[in-house]
Amino acid sequence: MDKILNLQKQLLPDLLQVMHKRYEILRHVQLMQPVGRRSLTAALKMTERVLRGEADFLRAQGLLSVDSTGMKLTEKGSELLADMEPLMKELFGLNQLEAELKAFLGVKEVIIVPGDADDSDWTKKEIGRAGARYLKEQAEPEQIVAVSGGSTMLAVAEMMLPTPAFKMTTFVPARGGVGEAVELEANYIASLMAKRTGGKYRMMHVPDQVSDEVYQTLIREPHIQEVLSSLKKARIVIYGIGDAKTMALRRKSDPGILKKLEETKAVGESFGYYFNRDGEIVHRIKTLGLKLEELDQVEKAVAVAGGSSKAEAIVAICSHISQDTLITDEGAARAILQNAIAM
Repeated sequence: MDKILNLQKQLLPDLLQVMHKRYEILRHVQLMQPVGRRSLTAALKMTERVLRGEADFLRAQGLLSVDSTGMKLTEKGSELLADMEPLMKELFGLNQLEAELKAFLGVKEVIIVPGDADDSDWTKKEIGRAGARYLKEQAEPEQIVAVSGGSTMLAVAEMMLPTPAFKMTTFVPARGGVGEAVELEANYIASLMAKRTGGKYRMMHVPDQVSDEVYQTLIREPHIQEVLSSLKKARIVIYGIGDAKTMALRRKSDPGILKKLEETKAVGESFGYYFNRDGEIVHRIKTLGLKLEELDQVEKAVAVAGGSSKAEAIVAICSHISQDTLITDEGAARAILQNAIAM
């Protein structure tokens, strides 16, 4: 297969470019469907004339359907896209990138999607689709899945689909609310995952950050104790990685903490812990939810984060927390490896 691909690259480079263009059209339709031509043109940064010609070809092949609501993939188109994915990853170097990032971070498995989430919301949706597919592949009956909040985790939830094992899965928020938009809170994301898969969920209606006095009061509440007990039994924990300053601002941290994070060169945050470039914990907050040390007891810890701006945060947290799987994008992966070479 590698020999054939190399021959094609040398003798038929135009063919590979056309294949990549049509693959990208199908991939974006899958993420955006039903989608109008104008929206798809903007997302692909392609002229309307070129897209019209390609869409007509794909429709003639039975891969796209078009109606009053817009373009959609046919069943044949969905099957072809799934079959093409391993080939496209090989063709455009993502398999090699995954191997290099896996070796550098010491992560058991790395999944990389094309693009950079900093430049395209559709790349974030593609990360979400990869996360949802991973959870579906790993699902087992009667499991508990702990989930954090954030925009990338919302993308995972929005891409989830029913599977028999999910009907016996309980989704539990890994932490309380941080005071951001409700759709980015772990409670909402756990409930959305359950709704989309037919599973069950638990809620934890408490702030993420509390004082010692409030913490001691809440920890004795029977409902809170039940949720925390469920978290300790979680088989899978899937969580996002935040930029340190962004997360501190979301939590409305006081100026003293912001100054401390700047002085200690904090770059990443997860589970209420702030990390510097060397993966050292430089600050932590009192939170209700899953503790960092409890991740060692989890069967599968899955980090989901993308965008080249998250490169330092991903390295910091993956160097401290033992990961089973990292799901990220090409932008973050290349930034991490380029920074490693420059060091």
